[in-house]
Order: sequence, then structure tokens, then C-alpha cells
Amino acid sequence: VSCFVTVEKNGSLIDRVFNTYKLMHTNQTVDFVKQRHYEWTGCNHTRMGMMDTIMSLDQLVDESDPDVDFPNSFHAFQTAEGIRQAHPDKDWFQLVGLIHDVGKTMALWDEPQWAVVGDTFPVGCKFQNSIVFRDSTFLDNPDDKNPSYKTEHGIYEPNCGLDSVLMSWGHDEYLYRVMKFNNCSIPEEGLYMIRFHSFYPWHSHGDYMHLCNDKDLRMLPWVQEFNKFDLYTKTTDLPDVDKLKPYYQSLIDKYCPGILNW
Repeated sequence: VSCFVTVEKNGSLIDRVFNTYKLMHTNQTVDFVKQRHYEWTGCNHTRMGMMDTIMSLDQLVDESDPDVDFPNSFHAFQTAEGIRQAHPDKDWFQLVGLIHDVGKTMALWDEPQWAVVGDTFPVGCKFQNSIVFRDSTFLDNPDDKNPSYKTEHGIYEPNCGLDSVLMSWGHDEYLYRVMKFNNCSIPEEGLYMIRFHSFYPWHSHGDYMHLCNDKDLRMLPWVQEFNKFDLYTKTTDLPDVDKLKPYYQSLIDKYCPGILNW
């Protein structure tokens, strides 16, 4: 969830958000991301069904999010219901709305929030200006001083495709990896929504197009369509979760059934 929403620039909330991004932008390096891939993508931390994982997020307060102060499961169901209303024929899209933030469960297993929540960006190339708090939070990031990483393309070939790009580590990439590891049958468009919904510099600001291939450009409108529901469904009108659960459990059973490896 992006920090580009309007908030008063005072008080502890914006300080908390800024400090989370300061830690993120100091510590997310090529070496750190590679180490996190080694640590998490084997999906050997626990085994749990998707609905239980969604509900477990109620224990979490997202320190990067300036506009939510009710349990995470409500945002999950709100997003899914918004999509269900607009896209009644695309049940996989509705399910993506429900599960898109489930990767935040890493924070319940002692991963620091700056490596779980917030907007994402590529590492290994120049940090673009559209990254939130770009001007003030990368000063202590060693990659920002590394000549190999400071150019527009950095370690990547032009138009190599986002699949070849190392993104800052967080809940997007983690859930994408969990979906692939467990052979979940969500279509490619849905997997892009999961993997890149926090990549605001790309889907909302048009940056990093020089790294994209044709497939990325075909998928971009889907990610943008998803973003409408992710950002603007946080009303205080809370859904009746118990009533909605059976329907969404049927979608889980269809696309990512049973006990999953996390």
C-alpha cells in the first residue's frame, strides 16, 4: 500500500511510515535480496491453509501504511468484494484481491517490517526518483555508491523483462514464490498482480519501462486495474467476514487448495 495517500505531515503515524522506509531504503541491497531469496523461497517455514493465513494477519499492524487502523483481514475481504462487484465473471481476480497481502505473514515470523511491507523497487540499478522518499532515505544504502549499480540499467540488459529483475524483498515477491512453489493455478495476470502490486514506481509512475519486455507491458494494465481496488477499498464500512468466508473458501479450494507450504 503506497505512501502517496494524503496524510498530515506531523504526528507519530507519518514518522512511523518514514522510519520504516528509511530502514528499507538503507538495507535493501542486491546482496540482502539474494540472501532473502535463499532464506524464504524454499517455503520451509510452516504449513498452513490459505484462509488460516489470511486470518492470522489480524495480529499485524502494517508500519508502512498511513491509513489503516483496523484488522488486515477486513482489507482483504473489502478488496475482494470490490473486485467481485466489478468483475463478477473473474473468480481468480476476486481471489487475488483476497490474498494479495498474505505474504505479510513473514512479519509474524520475525522478518523486520522493512523487508515485508511497503512499496517495492528494483535493486541492482539506479534508484528512480518516483520511489517514495527517494531524496532522503537512500543516503546510507551501499548500492547507491556502487558504480555497477548506479547506471540506468545497472546489472540488467535493456528490456530483459521484470522476471529477470531483483525486486526489493517484501510480501509481493514472497507470496508470488509461495504460489509457484505450491503449483497454484491462478492465471499469469493474477500472479503479476500479486508480484507487482506494490511496485508503484512502475504501475503508477511509468518508471523502469527500460527493463520491461512485451509480456510485462501486456500485464501492466491488469496490475493497474487491480490497484484501483487495493487502494480505494479501505472504507470504515467493514464487511461481514463470517458471511463471506464460504464463498471465498470455495475459490481457495479451486485455485490454491489444501495445506500450503510457506
